[in-house]
Amino acid sequence: MNHPSGFPLSRRSLIRAGAGASFAALGLGIGAQTASASVATTKRFDLTQPSHDLFRSKDTHGARVQQSFAFDWANKFLFVATKRSGSTEADGDLCINKMDFDGNYISYMHLNGFGHGVAFAALPDGSGTELWIECAANTKGFGTALAPIPYTANTTLGSPAASAAYQPIAGAAEYTCSVDPVHQRMIVRYHTGDGKRIAVYPLSAFQTRNFGTPLVDFKQPAIPGTPQGYALYGSYMYYLTGDAYPEPGTPVGDGNTYITSVDINTGTVKQGPVLTKAGSTLHHREPEGLAVYRTDAGESRLFLGFATGLEGDRRSSIFYKNVLV
Repeated sequence: MNHPSGFPLSRRSLIRAGAGASFAALGLGIGAQTASASVATTKRFDLTQPSHDLFRSKDTHGARVQQSFAFDWANKFLFVATKRSGSTEADGDLCINKMDFDGNYISYMHLNGFGHGVAFAALPDGSGTELWIECAANTKGFGTALAPIPYTANTTLGSPAASAAYQPIAGAAEYTCSVDPVHQRMIVRYHTGDGKRIAVYPLSAFQTRNFGTPLVDFKQPAIPGTPQGYALYGSYMYYLTGDAYPEPGTPVGDGNTYITSVDINTGTVKQGPVLTKAGSTLHHREPEGLAVYRTDAGESRLFLGFATGLEGDRRSSIFYKNVLV
């Protein structure tokens, strides 16, 4: 059985869902205010605490910088989105790299015309993984819808049209998403004429394709710096900003990579921006991506990624924070 959009429902969704409906039919309009429901208050990551290495300077399939990453928490794989070699920024061509938790490259999947790759989710689907990722890139290379894509090793897939995918908010122009596997929720960042907004859904909404009203919906607060990724943990959103530094032959400084936490019940900044010096000795240290994961021992971690290494041989480096307050 296939979803009307042409995307197959996952095995889990076949059990739980009837015919799915589009986000546009079920979501909020552009002018929506904070949803009447709220998310129970949780602990948050203390951004002032030290960061720890997951791995440094690991090879990916292509030579260009990573954009973001996501964990399949059940099957224990990491997926790193990089820019496609030979493509322009406006093309929206991505390479999804499947890796183990030590950063060892396993396989790739090419996604042509999908988007910029600021954030995406990797949902366990039996022994496989379903990627929820932006698609139908516009002329600036940003996705205009969201699509569930079964990860298929060593293949190339062209993007569906936006009308054949999911558009969470009626009238919005761009979409990305990220998953909180600990609290089983999905966060969607979307663009409107009034700027960026944030909506949070139960994860089951994505698994069944029955979305309903988001738990919260708010205008993203003004946060300075170049946006480089975001993630959700409980009742807090985490937002990464910064630029690449330094290039070979230039002094190593502190850079301008900052992390900010936002209370999703109020839409206001809770902590930060806080400067992070994770991987401070790496060259071409460009912040790229945030994700959340909980270890088998029960430790919740906020992971932050960097594109590192020489031009033409960019590498992936990932660190994490693990102190909750």
